[in-house]
Amino acid sequence: MLTAQDLSIARAGVMVLVGLSFTLPAGRALILRGPNGAGKTTLLRAVARLQPIAGGSLTGGEEDIAYGAHSDGVKPTLTVAENLQFWAQVYGTDLAGFAMESLHLEALAQRRAGQLSAGQKRRLGLARILVTGRSIWVLDEPTVSLDAASVALFGLAVAAHLAAGGAALIATHIDLGFAADVLDITAYRAGPQVPVLSGQFDEAFL
Repeated sequence: MLTAQDLSIARAGVMVLVGLSFTLPAGRALILRGPNGAGKTTLLRAVARLQPIAGGSLTGGEEDIAYGAHSDGVKPTLTVAENLQFWAQVYGTDLAGFAMESLHLEALAQRRAGQLSAGQKRRLGLARILVTGRSIWVLDEPTVSLDAASVALFGLAVAAHLAAGGAALIATHIDLGFAADVLDITAYRAGPQVPVLSGQFDEAFL
């Protein structure tokens, strides 16, 4: 579904990762590991086509990726149900009810998102990923603010997604309870000998 070959990625004109290759097939999850600042978020943004790559190739998934960043992406003045219905309309799916059930949000359906706890907002944000109906989930630390029960619930949702032929690329240090390959990106961090890329700044990080 997704293949990276000899990938190089920069942030704000500075090389972050070089020579990285991986394949993400249907039905599999790939867990990204590495210390803070290693480039996990930068890699995920590149995979989601939110920033250009500096070298190598990235193929597959152009129209099939659902990206979940640190922000929950919820509209605070809308209820939980309205948020999910809004995104269902955006993506042209009828998965709002399914997403609500999968993340146990039914009891919160009529509560405004702005009144939710941090963990509840996070579950709503993850439910938005299910609503997209897209086959490749690219997720950056998705379990932040979740308690143990919610982490387990999310793990079941990912496992079901994989069983249905989907794929997931996830940056996390948490065991999510399903089989996955692991890619430690530490070995691909650019050293001081890698030059700054003049004129190729990613303004999102300035």
